[in-house]
Amino acid sequence: MVSNNASTRDTAGQPTKALARRRVAAFFDLDKTIIATSSAFAFGKEFMNSGMITKQEAFELYLAKTSYMFTGMSGEQMDTTRDQLASMIAGWSVDDVRKVTAETMHNVVTPAIYAEARELIAFHKAAGHDIIIVSASASHLVEPIAAELGVTKVVATEAEVVDGKFTGRITKYVKGPAKAEAITELAESHAFDLANSFAYSDSATDIPMMEKVGHPVAVNPDRAMKKHALEQGWEIRAFKHPEPLFHAPSAREVGIGAGVIAGITALAAGGVWVATKLLRDPRTA
Repeated sequence: MVSNNASTRDTAGQPTKALARRRVAAFFDLDKTIIATSSAFAFGKEFMNSGMITKQEAFELYLAKTSYMFTGMSGEQMDTTRDQLASMIAGWSVDDVRKVTAETMHNVVTPAIYAEARELIAFHKAAGHDIIIVSASASHLVEPIAAELGVTKVVATEAEVVDGKFTGRITKYVKGPAKAEAITELAESHAFDLANSFAYSDSATDIPMMEKVGHPVAVNPDRAMKKHALEQGWEIRAFKHPEPLFHAPSAREVGIGAGVIAGITALAAGGVWVATKLLRDPRTA
């Protein structure tokens, strides 16, 4: 009599491809999908308080964060932000970054984690699925958030480190098509069945990743993502707890007086470039 397991193993006694492909993964974008903010900008005030960036740089991070929260970012804007942040961190100690993120994680990021995202991650874990966070943000910022959620697999942007300090050079940028390539590689190395796997994101820049899986879900989608999701019949979910509200810094927090008020007012009225102009030349207000 032939064993019931015979059809699932090859002649060498190894599991066949059909059996190996039964592993299911859930791929999560991070910003505005798991957390109601941007991980790249979340620690700006803390880096300022630690003397790692100036008050001017901190405020510009707030402006960029505000724009991102209200309107999102195009691929080109993401590339520009990547270059600006990479330049900003050049010379920073990796240990200092880890210390700041560890000390402020529970005050800055934990309250911004969507309750719905926590529940969804718990659901996938209970189902025996592998959870992977795939983010364009730097790995040094993503990993503490993943640890908070009990997620052990992270694919994120990598910044070059030499002698314990960031050089300002990006060695791996996980955005757009790079996310799709990353999960394809993971599928090969971890035997994931992408046809039965899940992907969650808010941004149209992640459509290539979403198209790789059998169960794409648009979470708090931007306009382009929502349009694409509706056209493709993808599931759409709204995560609301916590509400993704942006709280502008007070003048005392940033320490640049009336320029903050002028900048925030201009931002609400018209855009980041106007706000930046007012900040740098308050006489034009």
